[in-house]
Amino acid sequence: MSIYVGNVPFTAEKEDIQELFAYYGAVARVSLPLDRDTGRKRGFAFVDMVNEGDEQSAIDDLQDVEWMGRAIRVRKAEPRAGNSSDRPRRSDRPTSTGERHSPDDAGDADADSQG
Repeated sequence: MSIYVGNVPFTAEKEDIQELFAYYGAVARVSLPLDRDTGRKRGFAFVDMVNEGDEQSAIDDLQDVEWMGRAIRVRKAEPRAGNSSDRPRRSDRPTSTGERHSPDDAGDADADSQG
């Protein structure tokens, strides 16, 4: 299980978050995602703790607590909906006309337009 921590101050570092959660037990991992384009922190984090009971204690105690000037939101992390292996690849998704294109179709379309 992983803990989602929202409304994290942009000045917070992984070490700050680890220190906050270490009060509740051993922290296995802290992830502080960065924006792909800007490289800036995105304002949330994920924390994995060694013991599931410690995770629940941290969630219960830290929900809406003011930390570093912001009221953080703490809850169980939910699996990301977009990470399913059933999700169609970009090339298999319908186009605006409803057609589906595969990577092999790209060459055929170019040949037709040159004709």
